[in-house]
Amino acid sequence: MWPTVEERRVESRPQAGQVGGGSRRGLEAGRTAAAAVAVGERPNPCDLGPSSAVQAPSSRSEMARGGMERWRDRLALVTGASGGIGAAVARALVQQGLKVVGCARTVGNIETQPTEPRKVAGQPDEQKLEVICDLSNEEDILSMFSAIRSQHSGVDICINNAGLARPDTLLSGSTSGWKDMFNVNVLALSICTREAYQSMKERNVDDGHIININSMSGHRVVPQSVAHFYSATKYAVTALTEGLRQELREAQTHIRATCISPGLVETQFAFKLHDKDPEKAAATYEHIKCLKPEDVAQAIIYVLSTPPHVQIGDIQMRPTEQVT
Repeated sequence: MWPTVEERRVESRPQAGQVGGGSRRGLEAGRTAAAAVAVGERPNPCDLGPSSAVQAPSSRSEMARGGMERWRDRLALVTGASGGIGAAVARALVQQGLKVVGCARTVGNIETQPTEPRKVAGQPDEQKLEVICDLSNEEDILSMFSAIRSQHSGVDICINNAGLARPDTLLSGSTSGWKDMFNVNVLALSICTREAYQSMKERNVDDGHIININSMSGHRVVPQSVAHFYSATKYAVTALTEGLRQELREAQTHIRATCISPGLVETQFAFKLHDKDPEKAAATYEHIKCLKPEDVAQAIIYVLSTPPHVQIGDIQMRPTEQVT
């Protein structure tokens, strides 16, 4: 299980240039720098409400609260939020006090027009909204961002979670299957990233965060032919995230970019990949204890809770029992 918030905040305390076992002077300097960051002023998140003043923490629990407190009442967009990892992430962010817009091609419990955010029954007022958006259609994406701008000012956190896999091999796969994967896994992610950055820039939001849900398949190629094109799209996400980090530095902004690369997570993913062989899909999750969507959500909370001067480039996480 991902470490508790208290443990995570303690782990992130060492400062740049500090090596374990360093001098007392180095440790004291690190603590002084951390306190300076904690009490420093942060940019006003514009129309989403005033940012909270954060005092130097006096205990581990206060450090944990302070890490996510600055995001309270600010808005996060989560793509692919109708189930699995996206739904778990949306729930976790609402629990942390954020406003969340979750988009998907189909959403439940609401009757809505495409690209028009609507409140979800049973959620705190205005904290969780859903919007229908076909991410393979750029017009849908642009309309969604326009609706968010008019109703909620803009996006402070963009979590590009939506992704799909088709069982189309390199030697005999269909062009339509390749296009489906590329359009959602690469192009939609890039469009949402661009629009989220522009949303932050036009409101002078300098501390936003863009998080791409990648995969361990973006770091190694497994010997399964049906996953090879999917893996290529996830390698693209690895490159896009690092490229984004570099461009954000060139723009001299403190907006951060992060990848989360999970291994086997127990979701409906395998059933969509092996849609003609449900027994094979079910077997995917039976041979080891898999990650849960909530494990990935906790990794995102960790990334968001790190101090503004800390940028997590990539978290690679597997089930303990997973071999590759």
